[in-house]
Amino acid sequence: MEDPWVLAARLFEPGYIGGWTAAEHWDLTEQIFRSVCVFTTKPIRKKEQAVVGVTFALTRVARESIFGTKPIWRGQIKVEVSDPARTVVDMLVGGGIAHVNDCLMRHLAETGTRSQALVDYGDKLGNGAVFKRLGFLASREPGYEALAEACAKRLTAGNAKLDPALACPRLVRQWRLWVPDRWKRRGPS
Repeated sequence: MEDPWVLAARLFEPGYIGGWTAAEHWDLTEQIFRSVCVFTTKPIRKKEQAVVGVTFALTRVARESIFGTKPIWRGQIKVEVSDPARTVVDMLVGGGIAHVNDCLMRHLAETGTRSQALVDYGDKLGNGAVFKRLGFLASREPGYEALAEACAKRLTAGNAKLDPALACPRLVRQWRLWVPDRWKRRGPS
């Protein structure tokens, strides 16, 4: 069977490998996923598609949203994959916040306080929920106060959910973020 990344590049370009698939590639997670996460500019009918035994989880993005990628050679084919910071930012847009937090903390541990790419990509993406979620998560861990402050300066109006897939009954006003009960206050948030 052909390399799933090469298949994705052929079927869904322009686009890039991202999300949990990129998180695996960059060692931001130890979880193994059965599907390949692809961000594409192509119109998609179904968010999950199986092609020759490979399941692709697809997200449609605007052409101007393709940034923060790196070329990875898979044999003779160059495949675009989101870099670690872009991977985390993309994951902040969706759900699965416990896993996203683990990937974020692993990324921050590797980059230290050099997290400017997260802020830059969040600015370029223009999704206010990214800064609410990122700021909330960063504020819960010591050493990331500058990142939390950068996010606080970029808060948009309205409230978002920490994880769109979960019941989030508690509002953290500082971050304009609805959170699940199990994300009780910890740290300076």
